[in-house]
Amino acid sequence: MIPRNLLPTNCSCGKTHTASVDEVILGRGAVNRLPEALHRYAASHIFLLADQNTMAVAGNRVKDILTANGFTVSDYVFPHGHVHPDEQAVGSVVMHFNHACDFVLGVGSGVINDLAKIVARTANKPLGIVATAPSMDGYASDTSSVTRDRLKLSLSTRAPSLIIGDTDILKTAPVPMLLAGLGDMLAKYISLAEWRIGEAICGEYYCEAVAELVRRALQCCLSHADGLLQREDAAVEAVFEGLVISGLAMSYAGLSRPASGVEHYISHLIDMRAAVFGTPADRHGTQCAVGTLLAVELYEKLRTFTPDRAVALEAVARFDWEEHTQALRSLLGDAAEPVIAAEAIEHKYDPSRHAIRLERILSQWPSLMAILEEELPRKEELLSLYDRLGMPKTLDELGTDKALFPAMLRATADIRDKYILSRLLWDLGLTDAVLS
Repeated sequence: MIPRNLLPTNCSCGKTHTASVDEVILGRGAVNRLPEALHRYAASHIFLLADQNTMAVAGNRVKDILTANGFTVSDYVFPHGHVHPDEQAVGSVVMHFNHACDFVLGVGSGVINDLAKIVARTANKPLGIVATAPSMDGYASDTSSVTRDRLKLSLSTRAPSLIIGDTDILKTAPVPMLLAGLGDMLAKYISLAEWRIGEAICGEYYCEAVAELVRRALQCCLSHADGLLQREDAAVEAVFEGLVISGLAMSYAGLSRPASGVEHYISHLIDMRAAVFGTPADRHGTQCAVGTLLAVELYEKLRTFTPDRAVALEAVARFDWEEHTQALRSLLGDAAEPVIAAEAIEHKYDPSRHAIRLERILSQWPSLMAILEEELPRKEELLSLYDRLGMPKTLDELGTDKALFPAMLRATADIRDKYILSRLLWDLGLTDAVLS
């Protein structure tokens, strides 16, 4: 069992860290403890949400356990195979929700988890998740990753009160899903480095205790990574625990910084293009793993440059917003419009704001390079790991034309108002140089 409070009450960052997750039960046979846990919420009528795959893997067993222990179960199982987390899926779940239910229980991983959070918040009911794969870090977070108007968004929803990770179920997930979970954990290399860089350049809130919590979880995953191919209990549990801790870290920090950076936005762009153009998309964590490798390579290139004020100011003077918006439309189609509109609020490309950031970058360059040295692995280390486990290493392997990467990297700056690699390169006027 993962303790509810992983951080001290009085943190040196000045923030009181809280998370909505009451209980995480992890281990072999954990699903058998579900009735006992539900009684603590005075639950009697359960709304069970699953898709066809997760219902076969665990949902039927969960339903049998619940009914055998006196619970009433109303379920909604998506009638088609692959479920997209979009308006149609949200509407289907909400319209099938039985308002007599007093507890929402999602049985699945990424999409089911996101949709269960939405219906629980909409219905104002407590939420539990029975995980079917250690494939993504959203289990413990209070957000849902969904597509709205073909734009990938993180909506504020409801974190589960209860998470069940039964090793006997988790380790039956396809190996690519196990590796996707590891890929989502590898993304923490980038997210933690960029969180610290965001603090240094933009004065963002940062908590070292939260960051260290994620670092330790990542290292635990790495120490067991080779066991994933053999579905070893320790390896599967390490990845699942790391993913849950990453979700808790986001709740503790009150933002997504501990768990996502530019690599996640590369993944989001692949998903957005898939929604608009029908191009291929892979599992989120798999895409994040490739994004992590790409980001590490670019950060290594960046470290070979010396920042130059004149170069940076000249690049900003040459920047053409209209040309940039046309590139976004070419990459994303109609989905580019809300991304473009966000700049009216964010002012990322405002020369006066750039000037302030540039002075901070120039004055703190050695410290910024030290952050990269401390947080990021070498590209060769990642390549060795990916080769051993058979993980994709390139965009082409994901079905995305690698020729699109320069446009994708530039577009990552516009997906969220978060200081990441693409914004640092733009501020320095080094985007083209580092990409070459």
